[in-house]
Amino acid sequence: MAKQNPYAPTPADRFTFGLWTVGNPGRDPFGEPTRPRLSPAQIVELLGQVGGVHGVNFHDNDLVPIDATQAEAEQIKRDFRKALRRARLRVPMATTNLFTDPVFKDGAFTSNDADVRAYAIQKTMNGMHLGAEFGAKTYVFWGGREGTDTNVSKDPVQATGWFREAINFLCRYNRDQRFGYRFALEAKPNEPRGHIFAPVTGSMLGFISTLDLPDMVGVNPEFAHEQMAGLNFPQVVAEAIDAGKLFHIDLNDQEAGRFDQDLRFASQSYKHAFFVAKLLIDYRYRGPKHFDSHAYRTADYADVKAFAAGSMRSWKILEAKVYRFNRDRRIQNLLGKIHHDRPQLARLTRRYSKQNAKAILNAEFNRKKLAARPLPYEQLDQLLFDLLMGVR
Repeated sequence: MAKQNPYAPTPADRFTFGLWTVGNPGRDPFGEPTRPRLSPAQIVELLGQVGGVHGVNFHDNDLVPIDATQAEAEQIKRDFRKALRRARLRVPMATTNLFTDPVFKDGAFTSNDADVRAYAIQKTMNGMHLGAEFGAKTYVFWGGREGTDTNVSKDPVQATGWFREAINFLCRYNRDQRFGYRFALEAKPNEPRGHIFAPVTGSMLGFISTLDLPDMVGVNPEFAHEQMAGLNFPQVVAEAIDAGKLFHIDLNDQEAGRFDQDLRFASQSYKHAFFVAKLLIDYRYRGPKHFDSHAYRTADYADVKAFAAGSMRSWKILEAKVYRFNRDRRIQNLLGKIHHDRPQLARLTRRYSKQNAKAILNAEFNRKKLAARPLPYEQLDQLLFDLLMGVR
């Protein structure tokens, strides 16, 4: 009997791709497409050929072009639905393109033009209906044009208010229509505007607390978006987990200080990718793992399939490394020595009371002994490197 591949993905892994990711034709700001464009149905076929994929996600106009007639739209949806059935794929997430069309040149929900703001809400409502047709339960908001190119153009406090009004309106529409969506806000610090509103996931978490229906809204942090600003993506994911707001996640890779590269997951930042996997595994994240990335411009569609398969394989390899890390006796022994638990003190600091405050004030601490406690982080980091490189 042939040995089963431990790194082979299955739909149970909940790996997803976007129509805009594997369907990316290789165009960049400096060059025209290098691959022919595929229809949505063809993209689904490609993912079905790769195998192990759980689902495919879309922006409204990835599926139905913005100027499509009603008849054209219905035919596209029929073809797409048939392709999904053949490939046995689902649509877990949908979103709205509020950044490509010239009407959004100054933003969508934060445009200075009230007509544009209302149109953006209308377009999103229609997009929510489209996603619901295909069973999507997560709706992502990436405010690609929500910002300014010069500070003189917009009052950021007023613009934040407009953004809040839009999300509040759409939350209530979601409830009234009984779509059952969970909204996930996606931050990005750089591009395409000079200055983006709510540029990082932490900003989004703070913003959510000001909404009328905050329980309906979480975040969709993206690896590349935080890394490109020099932030530590595992810490970003940890913030979202701690807040109970990790509704969706975009996995890719990125070199710091560069344009939005959307590299294949774990192709560059092995250690950060490992710790993202560890967080999602240790804290039992059950949502989709979405690869928001695309193949190199040099790739043909055979190589695009390799890119998709490689994204999932990289996760499965790191998943195995996480389980090995969590079982490694030497690593776990060192971690045990680093963590000095004092249950009695922990009980005092866990919850404030006058009695606990008095006990803390009266406690005796030897700061020199505390400072002298060893923290063998160099050893731990080397052991991690050995494990990731396959020599441990």
